[in-house]
Amino acid sequence: MQPIGVFDSGVGGLGVLKALRLEMPHERFVYVSDAGHAPYGERDLEHVLQRSMAVGDYLVQQHHARALVVACNTATAAAISALRAAYPTLPIVGIEPALKPAAALTRTARVGVLATRSTLGSDKFQALLQAQNPAVQFVLQACDGLAAAIEHDDAAQIQSLCARYTANMGRFGAAPGAIDTVVLGCTHYAFAATELQNLLGPDVTLMDAGQPVAQRTHNLLAQLTGTNAGSSENLKKTGFVEFWTTGPADPLLDAVERWRLGVGCVRQVAIN
Repeated sequence: MQPIGVFDSGVGGLGVLKALRLEMPHERFVYVSDAGHAPYGERDLEHVLQRSMAVGDYLVQQHHARALVVACNTATAAAISALRAAYPTLPIVGIEPALKPAAALTRTARVGVLATRSTLGSDKFQALLQAQNPAVQFVLQACDGLAAAIEHDDAAQIQSLCARYTANMGRFGAAPGAIDTVVLGCTHYAFAATELQNLLGPDVTLMDAGQPVAQRTHNLLAQLTGTNAGSSENLKKTGFVEFWTTGPADPLLDAVERWRLGVGCVRQVAIN
């Protein structure tokens, strides 16, 4: 059974992988953490494009992936068009900040967006922002260093950076003029959801894109094969995940265990 390839610059994409496994529990997945070149969000877009193409090629050529999920906002902005051009017959699903769902949900017409500087500065994000309801104000906050702190599981730094960046954005809550919805514009930030929710309060809704990406991937594969994850054919399959990293194995293994994504080995690989 050909796998679904999933990649991110590090551990952030594991939240997307978890949603994919819940949506399609009998599928096989290969997850690549490009930790040797992380975090993407603090690199220039040309570097992210080169790394995304290299990892995508590795998943297609070495693992014969039948679909790719780009589980990184920065990589999606930098490379999704190039990946689709390179593999025009392959289902390729990217991830983008959930601006439209947040605009539909907000009651105060103020939405916060936490993202990497590269994502916020990308043409793809700016086009997405311009397409939103003009009655909704989006407060954008670049979170330098937060993805790296999450990658290294540095609890003190995560708390400090979350407090600093949310304080920069203004008031939060259900009152008029306050931000009542916050978009997590980097897959890493789901690891800091508890810290963020504690800082923002119970009246603020956090939004990420893991479940919509999983549903989109499922739908694309169902259209291509005429089956779905709940079909009798798929129920006979045994789903599992292979984990590969271009960096040290232990951080990815620790994150896999924290997210309860299964116990297994994490193998290192050089991807050039």
